[in-house]
Amino acid sequence: MFADLLKRLTTPAADPFPEPDAQLAMAALLVRIARSDGDYAEAEIARIDKILATRHNLSPFEAAKMRGDAEALEAQAPDTVRFTRAIKDGVVYEERIEVIEALWGVVLADGVRDPEENSLLRLTANLLGVNDRDSALARQRVEARG
Repeated sequence: MFADLLKRLTTPAADPFPEPDAQLAMAALLVRIARSDGDYAEAEIARIDKILATRHNLSPFEAAKMRGDAEALEAQAPDTVRFTRAIKDGVVYEERIEVIEALWGVVLADGVRDPEENSLLRLTANLLGVNDRDSALARQRVEARG
C-alpha cells in the first residue's frame, strides 16, 4: 500500500489521488507540520487524532491507525508538494481553508508557534492555493476556539 502511494507521490506525472489517498495525504500533512520543529509533542498527536476522527467520522482507534499510516508515509515522502496537490485537486477552496485551520490547530496544540512550523504552514497554504489573509483568519479562528 505505501509503496504504491509513495511511487505516485514521487513520480513526476502522478494522477490525482482517489479519495482515501487524499485523506491520507491530509493526515500526512498534519504529521509533517507537527514534526517540522523537531518536537512531535503528545499534544500535537492528540490534536491530529481528534482532527482525523472528527473530519472523517472515525473512532479513536481508527483515527490513531490513520495517523500511524500517515506517520509512516510522511517519513518516507521527499516533499510536501504531492500531499498538497492531492488535496488541492480534489477539494474545493472552502474545504482547503478547513485544512489550513486543522494545520493551525496542530501548530498551536503545544502552545508554541515555532518558526519552522510557521514557515511550513505558509508554504503549505500557498501550495493549497489559500491566500495569506485566509490563512491568518483561519489561525485567528483556531486561537479563538482555544
